[in-house]
Amino acid sequence: MGLWNKLSNEFIDIVEWLDDNPNVMVHRFERYQNEIKMGAKLTVREGQVAVMVNEGQMGKGQVADVFMPGMYELSTENMPLLSTIKGWKYGFNSPFKAEVYFFKTTRFTNLKWGTAGPATMRDPEFGVVRVTAFGIYGLRIRDAKTVLLELVGTQADFTIQDIEENLRGKIGLRIKEVMPEIGVPVIDLESKVTVVGQRIQEKIAGDFEQYGLELCEVQVQDIGLPEEVEKAIDQQGAMRAIGNMQQFAQYQGAQALRDAAQNPGMAGAMMGVGVGGMLNQSMGNLFGAQNPAQATTAAPASAAMPPPLPGATPYFVAINGAQAGPFERTALQAQVANGTLTRESLVWRQGMAGWAKACEQADLHDLFAAMPPPLPPQ
Repeated sequence: MGLWNKLSNEFIDIVEWLDDNPNVMVHRFERYQNEIKMGAKLTVREGQVAVMVNEGQMGKGQVADVFMPGMYELSTENMPLLSTIKGWKYGFNSPFKAEVYFFKTTRFTNLKWGTAGPATMRDPEFGVVRVTAFGIYGLRIRDAKTVLLELVGTQADFTIQDIEENLRGKIGLRIKEVMPEIGVPVIDLESKVTVVGQRIQEKIAGDFEQYGLELCEVQVQDIGLPEEVEKAIDQQGAMRAIGNMQQFAQYQGAQALRDAAQNPGMAGAMMGVGVGGMLNQSMGNLFGAQNPAQATTAAPASAAMPPPLPGATPYFVAINGAQAGPFERTALQAQVANGTLTRESLVWRQGMAGWAKACEQADLHDLFAAMPPPLPPQ
């Protein structure tokens, strides 16, 4: 630095920060040897806060005066804390050494977060489910002194990238911890991302305060569910759209029988003959209430068919007040394992007069063999 620049820096009496970089959160005002003239003009613009620090001593006792937006003439009167630290008397008029940090107090947005691995949630319908999530959040500086001590240190320029890198892991871990506490069923997570974001913000806002920051918002952009849960959600949606599963299954069976009967050749003819009895039975069950005579006529044809093998007939199951199914043997075993199908669950299959408890069906007894019976009343 030349002699003229040295002298110019020593006699410049304006302290300000012309904010020209949107990514800088905190800026340290640079002066030759950190010397500031008593009576210098300090300009703090809207959206800024300035903090005076005793030269080279970054500690709680050395972070001195805070200046809100406005124009100040630096003197012992408006720097009471720094004056106390340095032991100045009123009327002190020599250049002094101090550091001035400018803080941007506007909102910073589009900061990314993501859970550090799946969060384990307990759901009343699906049991234990592992869920991942990611999104963005926004923050702003709330307490400049705390930010200076906890995050900035002695950096000349502290950027949004610095804080994002510092907080990304902490935020993802905290969100993973609070996901099981937000109180939203797994099946509703993707449709209620706004509610999920608000509840996450409420639960982790306190973690930002310890750094002098305010968490302004949390947006959830995606929820990752296990493949089997997504398939179950799709199946439930399809079942609700279909409505009466029994009539839908009979309709599908009738369509398949018609297609088989129309198949040319001996194989098609034999299939048409073999499935004729089942077609009569299906049509009789479907329309029997409208035409009792036809239902009675169809009975002998169905009686000529051999009974199904034990356990081979699929069952419908009443789940949460709605019928679901039909389920084959393997699917029923899976439902017993996850608690969806119990001894007291109502079931129905072809040939039953009405819905009945699963424990009353002889061909289902072995499904519950490994399950303990209900406790006797106290």
